[in-house]
Amino acid sequence: MNLHPSRRDIIQTGAAAGALGFLSRIPLLGKEDVQVDPSQVQFRPEIEPLVRLLEETPRERLLEEVASRIKKGTTYREILSSLLLAGVRNIQPRPVGFKFHAVLVVNSAHLASLRSPDSDRWLPIFWALDYFKSSQARDIKEGDWTMTAVREREVPSASKARDLFREGLNQWDEEKVDAATAGLARTVGAQETFDLFARFGARDFRDIGHKAIYVANSWRTLQTVGWRHSEPVLRSLGYALLQHHGSNPAQSDHEADRPGRLNEKLIHEIREDWQRGELKKEATSQMLDVLRSGTWEAASHKVVELLNKGSSPQSIWDGLFQHASEMLMRLPGIISLHASTTTNALHYAHQHTSNDETRRFLLLQNAAFLTMFRERGGIKDGIKVDQFERADGTPSIDEIFADITNNKEKAARKALAYLKSAKDPKHFMREAQRLIYLKGNGSHDYKFSSAILEDYHHISPKMRDRFLAASVFWLQGSGKKDTDLVARTRAAIS
Repeated sequence: MNLHPSRRDIIQTGAAAGALGFLSRIPLLGKEDVQVDPSQVQFRPEIEPLVRLLEETPRERLLEEVASRIKKGTTYREILSSLLLAGVRNIQPRPVGFKFHAVLVVNSAHLASLRSPDSDRWLPIFWALDYFKSSQARDIKEGDWTMTAVREREVPSASKARDLFREGLNQWDEEKVDAATAGLARTVGAQETFDLFARFGARDFRDIGHKAIYVANSWRTLQTVGWRHSEPVLRSLGYALLQHHGSNPAQSDHEADRPGRLNEKLIHEIREDWQRGELKKEATSQMLDVLRSGTWEAASHKVVELLNKGSSPQSIWDGLFQHASEMLMRLPGIISLHASTTTNALHYAHQHTSNDETRRFLLLQNAAFLTMFRERGGIKDGIKVDQFERADGTPSIDEIFADITNNKEKAARKALAYLKSAKDPKHFMREAQRLIYLKGNGSHDYKFSSAILEDYHHISPKMRDRFLAASVFWLQGSGKKDTDLVARTRAAIS
């Protein structure tokens, strides 16, 4: 791919974020400040100056400067657009994770903003701005990767872009994929482009699900900021999907690729009217049993079996969502957390692709991936999400979130009791979201909470309360100190 490291000496990283107090604002950008290196990708002229502002403003001054721009009329969408594009241009998308969470988390911050009261709506976005500066500084230390301009002579016509894209992905060829991606962004419809990326984003288990997460989150953010910004985002995504170590996967038999190769065959064994099955509790239980102890091959074959016996896809998704949350209860950590966020991403793609084969493939891959999460995380037997008992009485929300700090299982049992009695989860969800931006300090707090609060509505009603109660194993407790960034943000925007 036509991307290479490029040093930007004008960037000053400044002091660590969280510093309190007000610092003087930097001057407005002049014409000379927005002169862009012609070798690096350039964004549309209406957004380029704002992106440069995010790139070049020192970390300890960025929030105040952005707040100043908002007061002068800069819109929420413009801030969100510039945040996404600044990350895409400045953060190396390989590996797909780590510092690249500055890009992956933009949609999660947006969802958190949508769920917040008006007084707190900017908090998740300002957190994401600060997180971008942290990732940018890390990227500079690790080589200062920068996305370069596309090689225009290699960009194919509309009639050739699709085939070249598939060919490049199948061959793991960076230059072909980069040129084809630019062609897709310019000439092919958004839905068809998403269908292509969704299929390839789920084909391998490298980067513990982050490829699928990037597909879903980039697409969702583009739906908010506008398809006119798609080309650089999709080029970054294409580059990320080709991440691998060792020999070329097209010529090798890596473990990460095996589920995809089997499932590309199994999709043709599923009955044509597979989406018209019945919601069956026993199918969900069978799916759970296989996921708890079976191989990825067994999980894939079980999906095919259940669908062909007349079970609905929802019966299977109920099992997948529950198993992901169960792994988090058994062994809270990064691996089990990503079982949930990956399932959220694959389910989103499953819902929004227009291609029936891709829809089948995503379901099969999700089932296979969950067993691989279980094995990689070393997650053994333990508490069962469909069987753990609720606490006695009707605990208050305050009790639940106080217990999260010191006793997560106790908090989960209280949460289940509360949700069973309250009949409406909105107050629980609001408090969970509020504590994330008051107490959270990592991208996974935002990614996880956004996924779980969304997926509550995607699981069958009889299972929702248990699913949400299990989430306390990664939610923030009220006993934790507020982050300094909250006070700084509120001061900047007041």
